[in-house]
Amino acid sequence: MTDVERAKVQRIIDANLNRLKEGLRLLEDLNRYLWDDAELGYRFKALRHEVSKASDPSRLRFRDIRNDVQKRSVETELQRESLHNVVAANFSRTQEASRVLEELFKLEDVEHAERFKNIRYELYDLEKILQEKRF
Repeated sequence: MTDVERAKVQRIIDANLNRLKEGLRLLEDLNRYLWDDAELGYRFKALRHEVSKASDPSRLRFRDIRNDVQKRSVETELQRESLHNVVAANFSRTQEASRVLEELFKLEDVEHAERFKNIRYELYDLEKILQEKRF
């Protein structure tokens, strides 16, 4: 891999770590504040803290918001018709980000790759539990 490719991979990792943490925070807050579900809220919080183990402040130098060619939202991202849609969108976001991180960390840190695989499977389980409890 070239230095340019390494830098771009770090940019992708940074973006997906952010995407994953943001989605987890939303799911945590819904369980904590809307449904008063401490058990599920803490499970999402624990996942957020697990994600933080892969955070590295030096990755910020690879962030390039101004030149992001897809930073504009598409129409479907601007609409949510129900809480169910919000939950579904954020589970999808977190699971997809986990998969991207799992694959890219295989290039540099197998322990992190395994961490994100486990996070993804935990999200699959939480999605099923939340679906059965709330919808």
